[in-house]
Amino acid sequence: MYDAYFKYLRNFSPKPLTDDEKALIMKNFTPFRLRKRQYSLQAGDICKKFAFIVKGAMRMYTIDDKGIEHVVRLGIEDWWMGDRESFVNLSPSRYHIDALEHCDLLYLTLEGANELQEKVPAFCQMKSILDERNQMANHRRLTSSISSTAKMRYTEFVECYPELADRFPQHIIASYLGINKDTLSRVKRQHNLK
Repeated sequence: MYDAYFKYLRNFSPKPLTDDEKALIMKNFTPFRLRKRQYSLQAGDICKKFAFIVKGAMRMYTIDDKGIEHVVRLGIEDWWMGDRESFVNLSPSRYHIDALEHCDLLYLTLEGANELQEKVPAFCQMKSILDERNQMANHRRLTSSISSTAKMRYTEFVECYPELADRFPQHIIASYLGINKDTLSRVKRQHNLK
């Protein structure tokens, strides 16, 4: 599993990892298997580990007072999954994170992340780039949710994340986009007629 992460890390730094850096990464990441429908985090718990997804698909969501799920994040191979606010602040999470497929993960604690950031330049570069991308994606999603039609949201989703559109069930994508399943079906039909 570590080889998948080493390969991923090369996308952020052209400089090869040293043997010491690889050993430090292996010391701080813990391999874990999550079965389909198994939770990585439940609301009310503190997010003590962030997951790098080696294989599988996950979602992060909240449940409102009416029992309706609201998906806030999706993740597949080479993506990260965790509640950043809970992870950094050691505060109870408002989110559930579960596996939609069997997953192979590499878990990282806050202490491990801090050590890697201090001692592995490639990890530090990766974190900086991912933080920037995350901020841009969040701004784009917020703007889309308050100003775009369902059709525009779906089109942007497919353009930005084509690998997710075919991977997740329709009701999960609808929840992620903030629309109902019937609206998504209609929008997909219109989209496919183009």
